[in-house]
Amino acid sequence: MARRGRVQLRRIEDKASRQVRFSKRRAGLFKKAFELALLCDAEVALLVFSPAGKLYEYSSSSSIEGTYDRYQQFAGARRNMNEGDASSNNEGGSSNIQSRLREIADWSLQSNADESDANKLEKLEKLLTDALRSTKSKKMVVKQNSSGSTSGESSNGSRAQEGRA
Repeated sequence: MARRGRVQLRRIEDKASRQVRFSKRRAGLFKKAFELALLCDAEVALLVFSPAGKLYEYSSSSSIEGTYDRYQQFAGARRNMNEGDASSNNEGGSSNIQSRLREIADWSLQSNADESDANKLEKLEKLLTDALRSTKSKKMVVKQNSSGSTSGESSNGSRAQEGRA
């Protein structure tokens, strides 16, 4: 019986073979994410974009958005702990948002979107996305602090959205 060797990790040149490999590996990855969530009671969120740009997602909780918001809170709290004293922590988030908004305003004054190249537009998109993400995260923290609850999520089991490529 022939034994399969290790797969050499490099880009697959043949487009059809690459798509078949992507589909199989994606299925295996989603299966492993499900198993990790089920066996270890872990909260798992997985996003995969195909080479064609199609989105595949899996969440062990009710929504990927909820898991991502939880991640944002955790990452923000970790950054605040690393910054030092509490007074700078309370103002760090709003000044960070303000600096991002200033960057966006400066960009719009200096550039014309119709005449900009793709790299400049991608940078603007990243600035806007980061600013929006920070704003949503801060809003969520404020909302949780004002309501006094730590979790408003309901668990609906698992959700997997997989399109067929």
